[in-house]
Amino acid sequence: MNTFTGPPAGRRDRGAEAVGVPRAGRTRSDDRLVELARVIAELAAARDSDSVVDTVVTRAAAVVGSSVATVSLLVDDETFALAAIRGGRADTRARWSTYPVAAATPAGDALRSGMPLALAGRDAILARYPDLAGQVPDERSLLCLPLQVAERPLGVIGLVFPGVRTPDGQELEFLTVLADTCAQALDRVAAIAEAREASTRLSFLADASAELASDLDYRATLTNVARLAVPALADWCAVHIVEDGRLHALAVAHVDPAKISLARQLQERYPPDPDAPAGSPKVARTGVSELYAEITDDVLVASARDEEHLRIMRALQLRSALVVPLTHQGRVLGTITLIHAESGRRYGKQDLSMAEDLARRAAVAIDNAHLHTETRDAAALLQQAVLPEHTVELPGWKLAAHYSPAGRTQVGGDFYDTVALPGGRIGVVVGDVMGRGVAAAAAMAQIRAAVRAYVALDPDPREVLRRLDTMFAAYDIPQLVTLVYVVADPRDGRLTIGSAGHLPPLRARSDGTVDVIEVPPSLPLGVEPTERVAVECVLEPGETVLLYTDGLVERRGEDIDVGLTRLAQEATALASGALSTALAALLLATRDEDRDDDATAVAVRRLRSAGGGSNPER
Repeated sequence: MNTFTGPPAGRRDRGAEAVGVPRAGRTRSDDRLVELARVIAELAAARDSDSVVDTVVTRAAAVVGSSVATVSLLVDDETFALAAIRGGRADTRARWSTYPVAAATPAGDALRSGMPLALAGRDAILARYPDLAGQVPDERSLLCLPLQVAERPLGVIGLVFPGVRTPDGQELEFLTVLADTCAQALDRVAAIAEAREASTRLSFLADASAELASDLDYRATLTNVARLAVPALADWCAVHIVEDGRLHALAVAHVDPAKISLARQLQERYPPDPDAPAGSPKVARTGVSELYAEITDDVLVASARDEEHLRIMRALQLRSALVVPLTHQGRVLGTITLIHAESGRRYGKQDLSMAEDLARRAAVAIDNAHLHTETRDAAALLQQAVLPEHTVELPGWKLAAHYSPAGRTQVGGDFYDTVALPGGRIGVVVGDVMGRGVAAAAAMAQIRAAVRAYVALDPDPREVLRRLDTMFAAYDIPQLVTLVYVVADPRDGRLTIGSAGHLPPLRARSDGTVDVIEVPPSLPLGVEPTERVAVECVLEPGETVLLYTDGLVERRGEDIDVGLTRLAQEATALASGALSTALAALLLATRDEDRDDDATAVAVRRLRSAGGGSNPER
């Protein structure tokens, strides 16, 4: 019976010195035990699986005298992957890169039995595995050692020895200890790697969730999510969106910036076939995720549309892939594809679970963005429906109005209107419905219509406010409304002003000074019917009166008097120049962009003369 050859003489010397035994008193078996102890120590210190399998096929194989050593690990319950090899034929790695556990191979039989498998001599090997004839050109022996922890299989160590060789009991025990140590090291580094990957996944999901919540532009956020996924979760990430019943590429990110153009070229030159039996089209049709643990060259050849398509896919080095649907409330909104390429990593079931979690969050963001867009557009249409298309134009007067929404999806409560009255007079109303949304919009439309109706009956501000109080009491309108209503008479410039709890108008004089038109305090509409009063003042030629809502004066943490003072200072610009331009500049200078409130203003200027001149606004 052949025995192990043992390490080189130099190694034996160092080993003997290490344990304090003179070289002359050491046996070859002693030397192997010393080298085995060193191998076990290396395995115990290994920090990753590559280090473990490399130690086995180099250091351990040399100790036992193996001419060819391999380590095959399970990538799933049905597939081996060749993790490391030393020695053997040049084509061995390519042929056995992956192979099924169920196939008739020494590794498969050893894994399924959980026991070492030893075959002494070429005849014994080919008698049991005739398909290996081309792989066993000369006399050799084979030993396969299963790698398992608590009966959980991890893979197999394969050792090939020259000649006919059968390990004795001591040798087999020696090799079994090696296999057990290797399995435990693999299990340990796998647990560490899994914990690290779990932490990475959680960190990524937290970052992705923050990104998805940061903006309602889902195209921008999904593009950023694709960039976040690379390289933490993938070497290549692609996002497709379903629009008009077809998949459209939204974002592509690659770990190698130089290959982004190649990835885009693949997406653009070979867009997904909507009827494809696999990949993004199928996932978009069915809503069922797909996991490709390994993408072999045969898979690429089978899926290529032409030689150029195959060339690009090979250049991208596709190795493993996940395709998950962006699904929300039973609708598939698109797909996310994660691909491992250059890194050589492979996806598993845990990766699929994480990708589906990411896709669910992204789908919610897309749906929210769609809902926001639809609501925003509807709000804009509703807002425009209750605001006048234009202000009235009458001889001797110039009017300008400006409405600045808060930018939210809900309709604001501000409104204004201008009405032409008998005798060349003008009626101007500015109001603010407390609250937002459909209820506020409905109240806004109702009040604007009521004001117009009551003005047609009697334009006197006292009478209009009295009728509005009666309407609120009769119909139990829940919203509170502040309102200021002004009637301007061109004959003498007289202003008659009625207010229901609204901010006082400002008057910009032609000399640049601004004063507040004092209006007696009053209750908003909707509180309770009350006696309404009106005040009168004269607007001289060249002067302007400003009506506005609180969006121009209120700021968080600031007294309203400070805002009124600021508005009065800025209102000096209304004394001259184009009225509409000056009013727009006034809103820009006074409204608080951080405040979630609309801002509305109407300016009425009494012209110096009713007819022409070099400046018609003067």
